[in-house]
Amino acid sequence: MSVSIHGSADPAFSALADAFADNFAERGDVGASLALVIDGQSVLDLHGGWRDAARTQAWAADSVVNVWSTTKAVNALCFSMLVDRGLCAYDDLVARWWPEFGVHGKDGVTIAMLLSHQAGLCSFRDPAVVEDFYDLPRAAARLAASEPLWPPGSRSGYHAISIGVLAGELFRRIEGRSLTDFVAAELTGPLGLHLTLGLPVSEEGRRAEMIAPPELATSNMTTDLNPSQAAAYLNPVIEPLLPNTAAWRACELVSANGFSNAASLARLFGAYARGDLVSPATLAQATAQRISGLDEVLGVPARWAAGFLLNTDGLYGPSPRAFGHSGWGGSFVVVDPDRRAALAYTMNRMGTDLVGDPRDVALIAAAYEGLVAHA
Repeated sequence: MSVSIHGSADPAFSALADAFADNFAERGDVGASLALVIDGQSVLDLHGGWRDAARTQAWAADSVVNVWSTTKAVNALCFSMLVDRGLCAYDDLVARWWPEFGVHGKDGVTIAMLLSHQAGLCSFRDPAVVEDFYDLPRAAARLAASEPLWPPGSRSGYHAISIGVLAGELFRRIEGRSLTDFVAAELTGPLGLHLTLGLPVSEEGRRAEMIAPPELATSNMTTDLNPSQAAAYLNPVIEPLLPNTAAWRACELVSANGFSNAASLARLFGAYARGDLVSPATLAQATAQRISGLDEVLGVPARWAAGFLLNTDGLYGPSPRAFGHSGWGGSFVVVDPDRRAALAYTMNRMGTDLVGDPRDVALIAAAYEGLVAHA
């Protein structure tokens, strides 16, 4: 069954459009969207394929899909807006806002340390099930009372899901609103985005079904895990098809259950790149490296800013100052502040590569082919 691709692309980015088409023809995409914004202007906005595994529902311009950890880039952006407004500073102690957090050696954890996965709270210490994440106040209290898995500040260890609970509770204590309400009022509404944390029942008609191979299940990760990895991946087990469940869509997890599409993410981070949402000084703070090295949970080198993943080993192309975040299975948003550009890709067929998904590699390389020429 052939795939129809819809949308528009500047001829200068024809290689990027071709790479997107090749993702369907050669690299297994079922449904996906791709967008590139430069200096606030959309130069490419494409979508194609199907929203469901049966390939009966076409992916439309307003279709949305769970973008997993690409949501973390939205979290980082929101915290930078609080800093920009003078409501907090990255060097503030978390315990200033959340006194119960400052136990078991966590009294020195700053907001920047928490957002850069240094707090040692990559999951619960006691046995947990995925439903525990759905009760945010209780989950936050459990994590705050926990002993960290390593001395805070000594290393990073990716807080794959738990950072959504921790950041959500801290944000609410600082700003007063939940991240769900803040995103809706400050970003989705004003910028006209398709972007929500979780997915309201009223928006179900636009949702793409998540598709994943059986081998992607985290329950298959049973050997050769260090204690931090075992906690993050197996306590509780997070399965790739959770976004297809109503309970997952009903909760707020700014770590993993954002629903959006490439056009909205590129528009949001394109505005961020050109200074429409925070000042250049705040953007510099938000994207300053906080820690680097072999990540305790990911098991690969990582450079972390205050919630953003910094370009590591060319993951986000040739620009050393590029940043963003990637999501489980393949989605990503990449921001190039020097070119004031944002590239975003969302899809429903999850890949198995932790780093270097061939779809992502092809898209980022083709985007920079056009960006270099565009400059």
